[in-house]
Amino acid sequence: MLKQRVLTALVLAPLIVALVFLTNTLLFAILIGAIFLAGLWEWTRMSGMRNRPLRAGLLIGYAVAMVLLWRVVRSSWWWLPALAGVVWWLGAALWLRKARFGAATTRAHTALKLVAGLLAVIPAWCAVVALHGGPVAHAPPHSAWWVIFFAGIVSAADIGAYFAGSRFGGRKLAPSISPGKTWAGVYGALTCTALIGLAGGWIAHAPAALIPGVIVLALVTVVFSIVGDLFESLIKRHAGVKDSGALFPGHGGLFDRMDSIVAALPVFVLGKALLGL
Repeated sequence: MLKQRVLTALVLAPLIVALVFLTNTLLFAILIGAIFLAGLWEWTRMSGMRNRPLRAGLLIGYAVAMVLLWRVVRSSWWWLPALAGVVWWLGAALWLRKARFGAATTRAHTALKLVAGLLAVIPAWCAVVALHGGPVAHAPPHSAWWVIFFAGIVSAADIGAYFAGSRFGGRKLAPSISPGKTWAGVYGALTCTALIGLAGGWIAHAPAALIPGVIVLALVTVVFSIVGDLFESLIKRHAGVKDSGALFPGHGGLFDRMDSIVAALPVFVLGKALLGL
């Protein structure tokens, strides 16, 4: 399992770097949008929708939402979709406390989960586009490095959680939702994140006085990423599946790689703006 995860990461890492540094913001938005839509395709299945034409139609609707929000993302109102994303994930955290809510396979529950997919992914897409290019025609200095910094935070948290959880185990984080996750994994994720926050803030050219704020932002970002991870685990448990798909060996499906990212993006981008970075 570990070997598969490492090999998959080694393949994906240069692709992510190329996507961030070798594209303008419009092309970046299109390519990231396509990736996020592919993840939403898996989400529609986990939500309980089995009719492929209906799922395809819904995916077109999600794509239209992205197109309509493009001008918003490139305006001074870019923060509004990101704020909506943060509010949604706070609500999702409350949903986790009522794990059986929405578990029954009904049309109403399927519709609710499809809306949840919209609220989870579309604000994240808006946030990462704003992070890459900003609300102006040309990307601000070091914007690409902030995208890499964000990716480093999420990756470090994943690595820290995996090794700390495997090594120390201990008390379960949410046994009724995801039995494999432990509090040791959370502490490992936060420890690695703090180190990345310290190094990444310097690499992304954050002023020295703001480095403590950057570290705090990284830690809050990871807390949201854990909520995203748990929420997808909840939806998979409702659907009776282990993974969202089988695209990545050792990692599962595409949404299995996106769950923490889409939850973390809105809070990271808003927090960065509040710090004046």
